[in-house]
Amino acid sequence: MTDSSAVSADRQLARLRRLVEIESPSYDRDAAREMTSVLAQWWTDAGAEVRLVESDAGPHLVAEIDGVGDPLLLVGHTDTVWPRGTLRGEVPWTVKGDVVRGPGVYDMKSGLVVMIEAVARLRERRHRAVRAVLVCDEEVGSPSSQDLMRECAVGVAAAIGFESPHPDGAMKVGRRGSTRLRVRVHGRAAHAALDPDAGISAIDELVDQLVTIRGIVADPGLESEVLCNVGTISGGGRANVVPAEAEAEIGLRFLDGVTEERVLAALCALTPVRDDAVVETTVLSRRPAWSPTAADQGLLARVAAVGAGIGQAVEGRPAAGAGDANLLGSLGIPTIDGFGPRGGGAHAVGEHMLRSSLAARVDLLEAVLADV
Repeated sequence: MTDSSAVSADRQLARLRRLVEIESPSYDRDAAREMTSVLAQWWTDAGAEVRLVESDAGPHLVAEIDGVGDPLLLVGHTDTVWPRGTLRGEVPWTVKGDVVRGPGVYDMKSGLVVMIEAVARLRERRHRAVRAVLVCDEEVGSPSSQDLMRECAVGVAAAIGFESPHPDGAMKVGRRGSTRLRVRVHGRAAHAALDPDAGISAIDELVDQLVTIRGIVADPGLESEVLCNVGTISGGGRANVVPAEAEAEIGLRFLDGVTEERVLAALCALTPVRDDAVVETTVLSRRPAWSPTAADQGLLARVAAVGAGIGQAVEGRPAAGAGDANLLGSLGIPTIDGFGPRGGGAHAVGEHMLRSSLAARVDLLEAVLADV
C-alpha cells in the first residue's frame, strides 16, 4: 500500500467511526441533526452546495456539485434500526483485520463514506455533476422524504443507491415493492354472556378479513407472487367483553407494479362481513415495485465497463429487500443499488463491513464519476 492510499484508508475508517458513534435511530431528531451536521461539513469541504430539509423525522440533506452533464443522483440514509446505547452494549465498534463491526456500519453508514470519499477526490479533476440526497427515515419507509426524493430525481441522468450489495458484492438491479398497511376494525362492545347479540366482535371481524386478505394475495390470476406477512395483531381487553376494536399490521412484497396496484386496490376496498362493523385500511408506507429495465441494465453495463478498467468485476441482479432506489427505479430513471461495501448481518448483532471492500467501492465510484 502506498503512503497516499494508506492515508486514504485511514481517513475512510475514521469517517466511518465518526458516523457510527453518532447513534441515529429513526425519528431521533437530535441524532439526525448531528449526523447531517457532520455530513454537511464534509460535503461542503468537498465543494458542494448543501441544504438541509426539515421534516417530522429530522433533517434530510441535499448536496449539489457542478460538473459535466446532467447530475448523477447518489442516494443514502442516515438512520439505523439500532436504539441509543447499542454501542455500549451488544454491538460495540471493533476493528479486527478486515472486519469492522458496529451499529449501522453496514446498513448503511459505510455507504455514506463511499460517497463523500469518492467525491472529495475529484475536486481537481473533470467529473460528472453530482446530486446527493441523504434521508433520515429510510428504515421506517421514508414517509417524510419520498416527495423530496421525487424532487431530487428531476433532471438527473441516472441514480445510484448506496445500500449494501448482495453477499458476493453484486449490485442490486430491481427490488420487490414493499408496502406496510394497517387493517383496523371497529365493532361494538357488550357483555359476552348477558348480552352477546348486542355486540359486534371486532376480533372475529378481523379474523374473517385476514382470511379474505389471504385469498386476495393468493389469487392465481395475479401476474406474480405476493409475499404477505401479518406482523402484529391487537385488540380487545377482557374475555367477558365483546371486543369493540381490533387491528393488524401487514407487510406486503410485490415483484411487479400491475400486481401491486391490483392487490392494494382490493385491500383498500375491504367490506365488513358483519352488519354495522367498520373496516378501515390505511397504507402506512409504500415503496413501489422496481422491475429492472433495459435502462437499468445499461447503467450497470456502464459501471461494469468502468470497473473493468480499474481491475474490478461488477455484476448485478434483483434483490428481495426494498429501499429508496425502489421509487427511483419505478419512475423509469436508470438505477442501480447496492453500491455500498460488502459485509453482512444487517439489523442483527453480527452486523459488519469489510474494510477492503470500502476502499474498493470508493475507487469504483471515483472512476464512475470521472467517466465523462
